[in-house]
Amino acid sequence: MVLVIAVAWKLYQLIKAPHDRPLRAVTLCLVCAGMAFPFGQAAGRRVVDSAAGPGTALLLQNVLLLGAVYWLMCFYLHSASDQHQGRVRARWEAVPLVVAVAVISIAAVATPRSVEDRMYETADMRVTPVAVFYVVAGLYLAYALASALPWTWRYARMSTRQLATGLWLAAAGMAGMVAADVIRLVLVVFRWRGNPVPPVLTFSAGLLLAIAIPLFVIGITYPGLVTRIAALRIWRNHRRVYWRLHPLWTALHEVYPEDALHRVPVGLWSDRLSLRGVHRRYYRRVIECRDGLVRISPYVAQLGVHDDRTGTSSPALLAEHLRTALRTYAAGRPTPSTAVPMAMPHTDDLDADVQQLVVLADALRQE
Repeated sequence: MVLVIAVAWKLYQLIKAPHDRPLRAVTLCLVCAGMAFPFGQAAGRRVVDSAAGPGTALLLQNVLLLGAVYWLMCFYLHSASDQHQGRVRARWEAVPLVVAVAVISIAAVATPRSVEDRMYETADMRVTPVAVFYVVAGLYLAYALASALPWTWRYARMSTRQLATGLWLAAAGMAGMVAADVIRLVLVVFRWRGNPVPPVLTFSAGLLLAIAIPLFVIGITYPGLVTRIAALRIWRNHRRVYWRLHPLWTALHEVYPEDALHRVPVGLWSDRLSLRGVHRRYYRRVIECRDGLVRISPYVAQLGVHDDRTGTSSPALLAEHLRTALRTYAAGRPTPSTAVPMAMPHTDDLDADVQQLVVLADALRQE
């Protein structure tokens, strides 16, 4: 599930920034990893192998995994300061990838059809094509991950806390995958030479790999996930404040309809459903409320309410005088000459200003 969410989010980001090479590389890395997952499941293997022959699912899974670690290397290459050199390096790094894919494909084809069990844990490694398949795939995986690991450490030391946490998790996952690959390579050689291998070693390598892969996926998705969670919290707060300001906005809008900001987005429904639409309506309502209070403040001041940031006016009293002032304005009384501070915050901060408006709106609602 984490991998599916990560792929969907990166694809969404890539659609918005299709020319971002590092983003494209990490997206392709996750896509390859996500596509490889079904071929590693028993049901997926049965369907593919029954349709295309024994070992096809295993081959596709490993090709996609090799592609995933290649794109992981490309992410760091494209993130380098010298972008041209990074592109050249990425092209050269494709050469060992193509060689590895070609060798494991030949090994898969050369494996006798009578060898139906080709899974790492139970396959007969004395069959040379099977051993070659796992040795070459493991060597490339270890090479690519080991090449990317120092870059991950370097960026983790240089990054802010949130990004560094994700990078350290990814580095731990990559280190675990390298260690598991090395152990599996040694065990393949032992099994190919006909030496018995304790099942506990095979199980331990598999367990290490099973832990390292999710850890790596969580690591590379952690910064974006935390950012989106924070954005959702802001969205929820803005939506709640938008509706809490409704009584104040309604009262002011009835007497000052010309203060409404009438800019309408191109796609009304998409704007209502999007996160940005909530933020736009929130800031528009705040501005309209503040503009209305500035215009009505002279009438409120005539009633003896003056807010000079001392906080002496209670919200209930201010709300009562605000309603009186609005009725006075609606009756067509002459406009006093000078505006005065009203419902002002104690600090020059937008959140503090909004909080004062919310307190006033709540007081209006309670009347």
